[in-house]
Amino acid sequence: MVSSQNIACPNIISSSEKPYICRMKLSVIIPTLNEAENIGRLISRLQLEVPADTSLEILVVDADSEDDTADIARKAGARVIRATKKGRACQMNQGAREADGDILYFVHGDTLPPIGYVDEIFTAINNDINMGCFRFRFDSDRRLLKFNSYMTRFKFLWVRGGDQSLFINKTDFQALGEFREDYIIMEDFEFLVRAKRAGVSFKVLQKDILVSARKYSDNSYLRVQLANALVFTMFRLGFGQKTLANTYKSLLN
Repeated sequence: MVSSQNIACPNIISSSEKPYICRMKLSVIIPTLNEAENIGRLISRLQLEVPADTSLEILVVDADSEDDTADIARKAGARVIRATKKGRACQMNQGAREADGDILYFVHGDTLPPIGYVDEIFTAINNDINMGCFRFRFDSDRRLLKFNSYMTRFKFLWVRGGDQSLFINKTDFQALGEFREDYIIMEDFEFLVRAKRAGVSFKVLQKDILVSARKYSDNSYLRVQLANALVFTMFRLGFGQKTLANTYKSLLN
């Protein structure tokens, strides 16, 4: 069973406004492939309002992007790592192995975490939450998408997803065996199921990470919902990765 004990805090701060917060090193890991349009703004957001007493590193694990993703990330202040294996699970694992942080924070390249995300994560860790994510909000005013966003405040597995980002103690991540690299789709869902079975504490933090609605712009709302529901059901029934990936790709543009 994975231990859910917190890492010993080397530096605890307090004030009249904030609870005790354990300050450790946070490693942000971003797997990328052709994210030149988004990576610069993401790194800028990650660097915004980071507490002065927090050690932060940003690692971009790039799968040989054909655009300027790597150059933009490097100039923005991230450490760029060339992926030895392509695939989100492989890239995130590689970033985790090279990370120096006590806490790992996995973020997709086309999202924007909330301002103050560092305090939110460290407060959760200091309150015996060893893994968690944020709610998400689409960059769209469509009412149906607002409903989708609202549902992400709950802990149901079917409303989870990598776009919500994921933070976890590095020791727990390693003990769980990392993301499964034979997974080409839904690797985050599989990891959450495994972590729950192992007893790792999990919480949805009640701030919003901004998520692109481009998938809904390229397809109808009902089409995306059908694809998500069908593939999730197939995943729970134990269908293979190639079948899941082919089904998802066949339903969406």
